[in-house]
Amino acid sequence: MKKITLGILSMLMLLTLNPSTSNAATEIKQVTTTSAKVESDALIERLYEINDLDKSSMSSSEKKVLRNEVVSIREQLFNNPVIYISGGALLLIIILLIILL
Repeated sequence: MKKITLGILSMLMLLTLNPSTSNAATEIKQVTTTSAKVESDALIERLYEINDLDKSSMSSSEKKVLRNEVVSIREQLFNNPVIYISGGALLLIIILLIILL
């Protein structure tokens, strides 16, 4: 009887702790304000202007300046901090909050 109970309990523990395949990241996005939206729209518009320029008549130093500007604009646009929380971590946080509160 003890072996059967121990076997069933260990089987249940293994099944509950078995990692399942899923999208493990839950993304929390930062809310953008209107000023940040206006600024990002201006940067995107500048990227379009640079893309529409006739670069064949430019010297290599002018092209290098434009490339550096494009790189800095892309860094500004895509350097938003994003926090990824896995499903297991989220569940653990919720359980801890329930226990502590």
